[in-house]
Amino acid sequence: MEKKYWHPAFCGATEWELKQNKDDLMFDPEHQLSKKPIRMDMLVIKKNADAVIENEIGKLFKQHNVVEFKGSGDGLTIDDYYKTIGYACLYKGLGKSVNEIPAEEITLTLIREAFPRELFDMLKGYGVDVDKKYEGIYYLSGNTTFDTQIIVTRDLDGEKHASLKILSQNAQESDVRRFLEEAKLAKEPGDLQNIDAVLQVSVSANKDLYEEVRRDEKMCQALRDLMKDEIAEEIAVKIAEERAEERAEATKDTILVNIRKMMKNLNLTAQQAMQTLELSAEDQAKYSAMI
Repeated sequence: MEKKYWHPAFCGATEWELKQNKDDLMFDPEHQLSKKPIRMDMLVIKKNADAVIENEIGKLFKQHNVVEFKGSGDGLTIDDYYKTIGYACLYKGLGKSVNEIPAEEITLTLIREAFPRELFDMLKGYGVDVDKKYEGIYYLSGNTTFDTQIIVTRDLDGEKHASLKILSQNAQESDVRRFLEEAKLAKEPGDLQNIDAVLQVSVSANKDLYEEVRRDEKMCQALRDLMKDEIAEEIAVKIAEERAEERAEATKDTILVNIRKMMKNLNLTAQQAMQTLELSAEDQAKYSAMI
């Protein structure tokens, strides 16, 4: 699945992960760095310097936090690492005044599903220390430009990070169920929009798994409640398709009746009747098989 499909879901998952501190943070997806289309995946601004971020993912956060997300199946290379540093450097350098954005107030977060072993090996060769801070969360230190963490969503604790874990083409049923249990308690419109963004992509990428989940009446109802707009749209599309098929069938029946009437009343052959009705060669072949 292309990144353009994963990205809105990732933004929704990130906001959902950090919902306990949503009043302390400002989320700016695809923050534009200049007049040209150079955009980071997400910029998270910590509005209150004294706020304590509850979620493990936000423990590293300072005032300005650059986030780069790789969709399921995407790589995370040394070039991606330096590209993210470049985003942060541009962001700092494009401040409205000199040192308006202090380097010490910038952090980087790179997120990927699989463990980036090659990247970690290369970083160590460059004098960067890689330390596991939490399950699936690694802090970089030593020869680094900014405080940085790399998050491996596959290894995150599912009890705490179900929203990010189900952004995968190989989501686990336990994580899906956990996310649905959490999500059905949401009431605020912003939270519901984030949940919807996550589920749209996760369901699309894991159709067989969600079919299994739907067999559980309780979970099925939770899915229906959370995705009622999408379900309503699907129903509308299906109804429209069925009506179109009915109209096509009715039209087909009318043509067939007219052919037979002309053959009987005007003593025409089937071929002559169809030519009189100005049917295409394709339709003539189709109706010939029905007479």
